[in-house]
Amino acid sequence: QVQVAESGGGLVQTGGSLRLSCAASGRIVNIRSMGWYRQAPGNEREVVASITSGGSTNYADSVKGRFTISRDNAKNTVYLQMNNLKPEDTAVYYCRVITIVYSYWGQGTQVTVSS
Repeated sequence: QVQVAESGGGLVQTGGSLRLSCAASGRIVNIRSMGWYRQAPGNEREVVASITSGGSTNYADSVKGRFTISRDNAKNTVYLQMNNLKPEDTAVYYCRVITIVYSYWGQGTQVTVSS
């Protein structure tokens, strides 16, 4: 059994900050990458940021310079520091863990940015 649990979402005003955390636990081995995705109502799920086991990162253009992804390999945990939040960042944020054999998703955490 593998569990992926996100935390840290909430309500924040425009320009504010939030930090999301995601921990993978259970029988999980050989994680290749971990990432954050988001889905707003009526939209498709999109990638926000990802980080490999070696530390290479990728970001969506819309969040570059505002969001930072980081990872603690020893704890199988990934973080997303979100600064200067905008109303268009409002969405459910999902964590994804990719191993050499499978991909696991968390249940999601709501982020709401008020104008």
